[in-house]
Amino acid sequence: MKRNFLNIVMLMLALSTLTIDNAFSQGLKMPAASSKQIITQDLGISQITISYARPNVKGRKIFGGLEPYGAVWRTGANGATTLTFSGDVIINGKTIPAGTYGLFTIPNKNEWTIILNKDSKQWGAYEYKQADDVLRFNVKLEQTKSKVETFTISFPEVTATEATLAIAWENTKVTFPIQVNQDAEIMASIDEAMKGDKKPYLAAAQYYLNNNKDLDKALTWADEAVEANPALPYPYYWKAQIQLKKGDKAGAKATAELGKQVAEKAKSDEYIRLNSQIIEKAK
Repeated sequence: MKRNFLNIVMLMLALSTLTIDNAFSQGLKMPAASSKQIITQDLGISQITISYARPNVKGRKIFGGLEPYGAVWRTGANGATTLTFSGDVIINGKTIPAGTYGLFTIPNKNEWTIILNKDSKQWGAYEYKQADDVLRFNVKLEQTKSKVETFTISFPEVTATEATLAIAWENTKVTFPIQVNQDAEIMASIDEAMKGDKKPYLAAAQYYLNNNKDLDKALTWADEAVEANPALPYPYYWKAQIQLKKGDKAGAKATAELGKQVAEKAKSDEYIRLNSQIIEKAK
């Protein structure tokens, strides 16, 4: 009976302590030890979103020390780092369906293993299961020119079809490309849009120019864009670009000269400069 009474007293004390702690913590504001960052990068007509926590070196040895070689790492701090793709992407030659994945890594002295895992909702890598891997491949590491104090994931290079993802901390950096193949989807979208009342002549012409499509069709659309907006300087510039790529220097020069005149009336320094560049190239 006495032991039961003591147990009840201890439980009541513990509960009262929790209540006091909660009362104090409700109004407590403190910075996180590892700041959180969410970044979204456009890639073609889709997006990549990364959510991760950013620990600092704080004078410690990181790889081969705080983060041992050969062990699965959460690739950051706190919860697992996540990668979200709004559309299908290609990584290391494999198509990854749209969705959210946990980004894990295995650091080693000369290379890292990059892992995409189905389980994106876990704390750290404590519940990581290799059976849930969607993708696993190795990349060579680089030594950074200067020390990276705060763990950083970034996209240092991005084109319409490829984004380079970089992971850097301490004196180590690894990178790998994320690619998209959206041409069929974009072409179908252009074809469908051209059936509507508001036809995207200039955007379609730009896509055809930049992706080595039918330049005759691109020029026809650029003509339509100029005719629809004769007081705007930029349709002339893009039309001249197409003519120049087709090898029609005389036509490109004439179009760019018109574009420059329109730009001067509009007081558009940018398109005065751009159309002047086309005139020089067409000489």
